[in-house]
Amino acid sequence: MKAIIILGDGMSDYPIERLGGRTPLQAAVKPNMDRIARAGRMGLFSTIPEGQSKGSAVANLSVLGYDPAVVFQGRAVLEAANMGIDIGPSDVAVRCNLIATEGGNIKDHCAGHIDSKGAAELMQSLDQALGSGQGDQPVRFYPGVSYRHLLVLEGGWASPKVFCAPPHDHVGEAVADLMPRAKTKSTPALATAQRLRDLMGAAVPILADHPVNQQRREVGEAAATSIWPWSPGRRPTMQTMADRFGIRGAVISAVDLVMGLGIYAGMDPIRVPGATGLWDTNYEGKAEACLDAIADRDLVYVHVEATDEAGHAKDLDLKIKCIEMLDQRLVGPILDGLQRRSIEATIAVLPDHPTPVETGSHATDPVPVAILIPGVRPDKTETYDEVQAANGALGQLAGDQFIRVVLGE
Repeated sequence: MKAIIILGDGMSDYPIERLGGRTPLQAAVKPNMDRIARAGRMGLFSTIPEGQSKGSAVANLSVLGYDPAVVFQGRAVLEAANMGIDIGPSDVAVRCNLIATEGGNIKDHCAGHIDSKGAAELMQSLDQALGSGQGDQPVRFYPGVSYRHLLVLEGGWASPKVFCAPPHDHVGEAVADLMPRAKTKSTPALATAQRLRDLMGAAVPILADHPVNQQRREVGEAAATSIWPWSPGRRPTMQTMADRFGIRGAVISAVDLVMGLGIYAGMDPIRVPGATGLWDTNYEGKAEACLDAIADRDLVYVHVEATDEAGHAKDLDLKIKCIEMLDQRLVGPILDGLQRRSIEATIAVLPDHPTPVETGSHATDPVPVAILIPGVRPDKTETYDEVQAANGALGQLAGDQFIRVVLGE
């Protein structure tokens, strides 16, 4: 049996007073996800194991059935795989956001969702001034997509044993309270924390006077005032999905993290033109790519970031709109396309984690899962949401239970 997983990043949420105690999933008009719930089975899935960081890297590893405690080495190394950057066995990769600060606080985690072209110019200038693999503690800056970039600490001098706060979880908080610090008293950990703090300080004047930021200010856009390193790690060792389950898979996303995870899992990365990682992404293109991919593969993993970004922005209306666009422009076309092409496949829909709009940060609550398996009797759930999922026949899923249900293991 073929299988498609459709993941709306950060899609689940908490009851909101403005919605009469409903969640965004309950309030959104989403007939296609409801159709999967009604014709399939629902449950709750704990994607963030106890003691693990509440981020998309851990959660998406869990969705594919990996144990984050064993394989998770930080999200940066996963992103590096999709960016085509070779991380040496002794290197440490660090996610490097461009952010906006104001009055000594983090104003946003994304520098106003800076465009990739301008961001690349900023990262190139930072690498020329501060990186390029020079000195006793060599580093390199690599441009990515929008605000999401990479910093690699080369040559074996660095350690991943450093606490670095995820900026999206600390918007509005003081920068001084969140600076990198060593988790141990080892010389490499202490040196790494100090090097990261030094780079953050040195980047400020370079960014302040950069023509890209001058142009952004002139048109009323947020300037990228700082870099923010976080999620350090070394290259992971992972079995592929073929090794584990004997299947051939593909991954579709606009986010380096998810694409890189898929690459390490041995899945074919499919890049869709116009996929942005935001609410203006190419939903229809992802749907068509999914249908093409499932024709000769066993599993296709389709990831959409938009709902997560709306949650981080604390924009309730936008989050509901993103849920509805996901339903109408991606889930619906996939369901209709499978029928039109006479392809029988299991369909699963879920978030990786909640991103509640009232906090703007990731949460660790179990997420609602709906799985439609052809030929399997549905349960009594009617709509796709957190409340219905709690009463579904799948019950409480954890570990690799979700992926095994999806694959019919």
